[in-house]
Amino acid sequence: SVRVVLIDAAEHILLFHTIDPVMPELGQWWELPGGGMDPGETYVDTAIREVFEETGIGLTAAQITSPTWFRDTTYVRRHIRTLQHEVVVAAHLLDVSPTVVRSGQTEQELQEYIGYRWWTAAAICGSPDERFFPSRLPTELERFLAGELIEEPFDHWN
Repeated sequence: SVRVVLIDAAEHILLFHTIDPVMPELGQWWELPGGGMDPGETYVDTAIREVFEETGIGLTAAQITSPTWFRDTTYVRRHIRTLQHEVVVAAHLLDVSPTVVRSGQTEQELQEYIGYRWWTAAAICGSPDERFFPSRLPTELERFLAGELIEEPFDHWN
């Protein structure tokens, strides 16, 4: 799977406000755009496809950084436990806080994404009462943005 730290021209980062409509007891959280790799895709292909499907924002390969954040996680959504191997990349936009277009989202994403917000890195890192996916986003974001290699310990998200 590929997660994308989508950074606009004002250095804001896009996060989706998310719920599990089948398991409301999980609460709400904020998550990075991204998703699973299709057969034969590279991480760049996946990042471009997923960002376009989820946001309507078109990216080029030149906008995608090499992955420097590697993580393994497990989580339950819709009563299904998933084990996921993820890389996290960044993509820089020329626009400031572009509007997210939902027409390419899957039916599941339309149900789960209840909103979105362009956050500052400081707001993400300074929001102890919010839940994030990846869960270590507030503690690893500054290192990631600085280009450090992050090999995250296993994350048992829920």
